[in-house]
Amino acid sequence: MSHDQNPGRKTRFLPILAVLLATTAVAACTGIIDQRGNPPDPVALESLVPGKATRADVMQTLGSPSSAAAFGDEVWYYIATRTETFAFYKPKVLDQQVVAIAFDDKGRVRSIQRYGLDDARDVEIVDRVTPTGGRKLTVLQQLIGNLGRFAGKKNGDSSP
Repeated sequence: MSHDQNPGRKTRFLPILAVLLATTAVAACTGIIDQRGNPPDPVALESLVPGKATRADVMQTLGSPSSAAAFGDEVWYYIATRTETFAFYKPKVLDQQVVAIAFDDKGRVRSIQRYGLDDARDVEIVDRVTPTGGRKLTVLQQLIGNLGRFAGKKNGDSSP
């Protein structure tokens, strides 16, 4: 007599396991959509009239900007990006909207520019390292160099 009292149990378990594995595989291939930022409402954006609207009007109508010009606050940027990521691959940009609102020296809206994904430009990242002063020490030199350095100090002693 065998030890397995229900031989059909194993054969019923295999299709369930196969379905679970297939479902997991399909779910792993599904892209993850990520929305960063909120595009300004087109109707609200149209209500901002260049020459009349002020910074306060823009803030009240659209909220805080995503970013501002690096030097001064002459331009506010409202940025919204939608990306899709599959597994471990680099995210793919599906849509991007940028609204740039420029202000004059009196704080009034000078211009409103809209940019989409077609206007985007790739930026080449420059990989440079800023040199630092001092000597390059190996791990062993660092460990040996610190031996005895702190042995003579007592609580409250600030001398080297």
